[in-house]
Amino acid sequence: MRFLIRAKIPTEAGNKMVQDPNFLKNIEDYMSKAKPESAHFFAADGDRTMGFIVNIESNDQIPALLEPLFQGMNAKVEVHPVMNFDDLKKGLSKNR
Repeated sequence: MRFLIRAKIPTEAGNKMVQDPNFLKNIEDYMSKAKPESAHFFAADGDRTMGFIVNIESNDQIPALLEPLFQGMNAKVEVHPVMNFDDLKKGLSKNR
């Protein structure tokens, strides 16, 4: 099932992270493990924020996907099931 992982990094922690020469490599390492369908980087509520669309087949995958964000980036993490347009059309057609 497709999920959005949204990680908000508090400003102070984010300021330290971007000064680290390994910052981009750490994100690349995370993405190579999470294998996101897409990755997006933006500001939300004044904090650096990352959004990853990932496929989670089983709940036991969740800790491996979230702990690096909690521990390695001091992020506030949210996980939301999401649909693309085809999923929405398919779901609505079952409702008719």
